[in-house]
Parts: sequence; structure tokens; C-alpha cells
Amino acid sequence: MTEINVQDLASGVDTVWVLLCAALVFFMEGGFAFLEAGFIRAKNSMNIVMKVFTDSTIGMLSYWAAGFGIMYGLDRAGVFGSTGFLIGGDLSHIQLRIPIYAYWLFQAAFAMAMASIVSGAVAERMKYGPYIIYTAVAAALIYPVAGHWVWGVNGWLGKLGMLDFAGSAVVHAVGGWSALAAVLALGPRTGKYNKDGSLNVLPAHNLHLAFLGTFILWFGWFGFNPGSSLSGLDMNIARIALTTNLAAAAGGTAGILFTMFKYGKADPSMAMNGALAGLAAITAGTAYVQPAGAVIIGGVAGVLVVLAVSFFDKIKADDPVGAIAVHGAGGTWGALAVGLFAQQGGLFYGGDAGLLGVQALGVLSVSVWAFTATYLVFTALKKTVGIRVSAQEEFEGLDLNEHGITAYTGLMTNPLYDIEENPAHSFGGIQPQKALLVNTAQNIEP
Repeated sequence: MTEINVQDLASGVDTVWVLLCAALVFFMEGGFAFLEAGFIRAKNSMNIVMKVFTDSTIGMLSYWAAGFGIMYGLDRAGVFGSTGFLIGGDLSHIQLRIPIYAYWLFQAAFAMAMASIVSGAVAERMKYGPYIIYTAVAAALIYPVAGHWVWGVNGWLGKLGMLDFAGSAVVHAVGGWSALAAVLALGPRTGKYNKDGSLNVLPAHNLHLAFLGTFILWFGWFGFNPGSSLSGLDMNIARIALTTNLAAAAGGTAGILFTMFKYGKADPSMAMNGALAGLAAITAGTAYVQPAGAVIIGGVAGVLVVLAVSFFDKIKADDPVGAIAVHGAGGTWGALAVGLFAQQGGLFYGGDAGLLGVQALGVLSVSVWAFTATYLVFTALKKTVGIRVSAQEEFEGLDLNEHGITAYTGLMTNPLYDIEENPAHSFGGIQPQKALLVNTAQNIEP
């Protein structure tokens, strides 16, 4: 009787722990919303929050209907699961000490996070309707297939020995390289790049809001990483929390110092993205590396994100929030770093190149899958319903044209001119005809 009571107590502690961490990961959606809204122009800020909200609603239902079953259902050839749809069917093979409902909530929050990585990259020019379709497909298929390969029982990468504790590859690389595919299919914002390849700054409208989003994401990561232990009785959760925090601090530090060295001034956006890149990078190895290793992993990610942002601008992959650099580059580096810094099997700790090779194969595989699947979805949407708003709607702002409301009162003014009376007025070749939208606080459109 005593043994049963102890088991019940342990299960209860673990259930409460996982539910608490699931809430923290879900709260990260607020971080995504604030971060992305702050990084873009005011006239599009409500639209981006709506896209993140779509990840949390339609994305969650899609994961419930199909995604969880594909990710964790009974394995088929190491590629996908075939049970567990609508949280039904045989799921006994997962062998949990917590209720399946608690486990599902935690995993669903991860699926929403992956979709929200893409939302920031396509900001300011993608139609809302097609984004709904993409979110449903991402949560139901794209993310779950990659997840099954690594985390599913008998997934082929998991059987090879790939280590991705909380998802540098499965969540962040998948989200980041999906974002790259979406951006390439969508094209850059009007006026972002000149014919000679130089770029124009389309300024963020509220960096305070972006910093708030960064702090919320950082806070939520204490559920993202330690929660992946699935046990409040696992004493390793303290180390996981520590390595998570140190990597974020190192990434933010590197973003500050590297931009001071490179540009002469500390760039706030790169300070934020440096910390987030450090978090994305440590997510794979947080349970396997020492604190010093976490600092190195985070610091490298903080430098890498600055270089990656410049690279993607050079190839005209317009990403308003830096999601590709943070999650794609940062997540990929983090997955590889496990092969170097893992205390057991890492190359720098007496191991051979075996683990590093598996990590490289794993992150390459899920990245290619995510990029290809997303590009096909966006291409299909582009050829059918269309994925991009018109130049006129882009100029006026997605808030008004996609949702009929602006984020800030006073953003819309009476027409300052009529193009028919004064054709000399234009913006990047766009002919405004109805109204001129003005961000009276920061960004006055000509």
C-alpha cells in the first residue's frame, strides 16, 4: 500500500510539473506576439498578433486532430505515427508516468511555437487567409513528421542516437528553415531592397514592446527546457535551468559586444536576437552539457545570428524579425554543438565523431524536410488563392485591409491628397487612392 501511495505521489508531482511547464511554454506565444509586433511597422502590428493567435487556436486544433498522432502514434517504418488522432487509440507505447492529457498539452505548446517562428518572417505582406492554411498544415504534418523522426518511439533518427533534448532541431531548425522557404516563396516587402542590392531600413515601431516579448520568451524557456524532463523529481532540472539561462545571457552579451565591434554601437535588435539565438541553440544540449559549454554555445549563437541576418539580407530573404537567423541558424548550431560539448560522447569530452555525425545527419534531415514541405505548401497556395497582399494594401497596412481595424487609434487620417489631383505623389511607385496611413508617433509615411 505504501509503495502505491509513493507512486501516486510521484505521478502527481510530475503531472503538476508538466502542466506548469506547459503553461509557461504556452505563455511564450505572448512573447512571440509582442516581439514580432514590436519589430515591424505599426500599421501591420495587429495583423502579426492575429497570426500568432491563429497558431494558438487553429494550430492547436490541428495538432489535436492529426499532429499528435503522427508525432507520437504507433510507428510506421520510423517515419510517422498512425494512432493517437484526436487523442484516441492506442498510446500505451509512450509509457508515461503522467496522464496523456498533460503530455498532450505540453507537446501542443511546442507545436504552436514552431508555427509562430514562421509568422514573424512573413510579416507585413502575407495574406491572413493563406496563413491560416499554412498553420494548420504545419501543426498537423510538417512539425509532427520531424518530431516523430527524433522523439517518436522507434523514429529513425532517435534509433540512430540523435540527442535533441527540447528541440533545437525539431522545433527551432524546423521553424527557421520553414521560415526561409516561406520568405523565398513570398518575396521581400515593397521598398526593402534597391535594384543595386542595397537595402532600406523599414524601422521597428516599438522596440520596448519587442524587449518585453524577448523577456517573456526567455521566461517561458524555463518551461520549454526543464519541462522536457517530464518530471519534477528529476534533479537534473536545476542544471537544465542553469544552462538555459547561461546560454541566453551569453548570446545576448555576444550580440551586444559583437555589434559594438562591428558597427560602433550596440544594436538593441541584435542584443535581443542574440539572447534568443542562445536559447534556441542550448535547447538541444541543455541536459547534456556543463555550464561552461552552455556559455560557449550561447556565445557562438549570439555572433552567428548577427552574421546570419546580414547573409539573408544579401540574398534578399526579407525577414522582418530575424526568425531565420535566430531559429534556423541558431537551432542548427545547437544541434551540432551537442556532438561537440555533450559530456558523454561529445568530441571535446573524449568522444569520437560518431555523435557529431548523427547530429549533423539529423538536423540536416529535419531541415530539408521542413524547407521542402513548406516551400511546396506556399507554392501551391501562391498558384491557387495567392499568398501576398497587393502593393496598395501593403502600403495602407495589413491591419486595416485584413482585419478592418488598426492597432492604434489615430493611425488612420483623412486623405492628405488625392492622386488624381496630384499625381506627383507616390510611394515606391505605389499609387495611394483612398487614404494615407500615418504612424504619428514614429514612422510618418510620405
